[in-house]
Amino acid sequence: MNCSILWRRLCRRVAVEARIFRYVLRENTQKCGRIFLPVKIRTRVSRLLWNLCPFLSRKWYTTDMDSMNGNVNPPSPLLKPAGDVRYLARQPILNRKGSVHGYALLFDTAADGIIDGRSRDAARAILDDAVLIGMDRLAGGLPFFLRCTSEALLEQLVTVLPTSTTILGVPESLRVSPKLLDACVQLRDAGFRIALMDYTAPMEEHPLLEMADYVKVVLPQLDEAARLRLRARRKDSQAVFVAEGVDSQEDYRAAVEEDFQYFQGLYFCFPEMIRSATIPANRTSHLEILRLLQQDPLDLKKVSQDVQRDAALVLRLLRLVNSPICAIRQDVDSVETAIIILGEKTFRRIANLAILRELNGDQSSEILHTALVRARFCELASGLAGLDSSEQYLLGLLSLLPAMMRCPMDTLAPELPLRLEICNALLGAQAQERSLLGWIELHERNQCNLEIAHSKQWNLNEQKLNQFYVDALMWEAAMPRTL
Repeated sequence: MNCSILWRRLCRRVAVEARIFRYVLRENTQKCGRIFLPVKIRTRVSRLLWNLCPFLSRKWYTTDMDSMNGNVNPPSPLLKPAGDVRYLARQPILNRKGSVHGYALLFDTAADGIIDGRSRDAARAILDDAVLIGMDRLAGGLPFFLRCTSEALLEQLVTVLPTSTTILGVPESLRVSPKLLDACVQLRDAGFRIALMDYTAPMEEHPLLEMADYVKVVLPQLDEAARLRLRARRKDSQAVFVAEGVDSQEDYRAAVEEDFQYFQGLYFCFPEMIRSATIPANRTSHLEILRLLQQDPLDLKKVSQDVQRDAALVLRLLRLVNSPICAIRQDVDSVETAIIILGEKTFRRIANLAILRELNGDQSSEILHTALVRARFCELASGLAGLDSSEQYLLGLLSLLPAMMRCPMDTLAPELPLRLEICNALLGAQAQERSLLGWIELHERNQCNLEIAHSKQWNLNEQKLNQFYVDALMWEAAMPRTL
């Protein structure tokens, strides 16, 4: 076909899409300067932004008004991705103080859960889905690491993502050609940061090592010779080194000995336990309030009396009640008023959250954030497994209680206000009640194959589970971080 004909067709297509886009701008732009897209044309306009307006940042449009209104409930059902992305996992990156530095976001387009990352269509689908979901929302405004394919870098596909928070991950195994090196230089000049991923400290120095802002290392995969090379190269590098795969206290101690400052993994969920025969006295009152909160109907007088004995708990509870989470127009200054205004169901949720924040104490706040994601996920997915949503919410919320209190679950479980089957699920019993919690625990570790086998064992829809997981991340990201 004549090139001029193809060109004219392309121009006509661009003109049509541009008219659609101008219509959306005119009809849907709010005073805040953002575009709220109707569901029917969301994907079409997203693809227009993708193909015609790569200079636009994600901040110029959003798919719902929940985050603007302070509503923590995510859109339901979850937006259907423009591509065929079936997998997204989020892992925190913490510093030595336990504060979150950023997140690693793991995408996948393969139906079987195996990341190939080799096709151009896969790269486009991943980034298209990233734009639709909103990486800034998933990461709570913190920096996020995104593993990139050569196509995504060479063709500048990643320019649809915000430069201020996006860290482009280049796997060490990716063949670095002069063109790829030039692309990385251009992207870095545009404001992106570059991370060299899966670094193994090979004999030959990697071409990107000098340019990289971050270097991610999986320490258990390095032998002693590689560790010596790593130590020598770190002295001459300006990059920030991140230890990957830190999923236990042993991994954490090994990384600290190598002088790492940042750690990716779930080690914070498994702190050193304080072995004792009883629960600390200052925590038993909190567990008693948890028990009272599960009674139906709620004993208003008894709950109020027990809560008011703990000044710190009252303060935290009232801060939560008066926060955007509850969206109450008037100030609430007492526990009784909170129960009357919120209703029993909502008050139970807020009170559970306040108690867990107290129980978390000086531990990393990411423990509580992870527990909230688990709770919301188990609640949303409960229908797939035929389980009670409120019970599953509490199961997910209490699943990290040992990490918060540094007390073994076998000591805590008998004191929890749960029926025997749920207590056994917390203790690790393989039963239907634990099917959803077991899935998300595997998902957090990015154990794709085990996760798929688990969902097949319990007859769970893998794609819907992934959608509920993203919904839970969105819901948790809308929570105030400072309460």
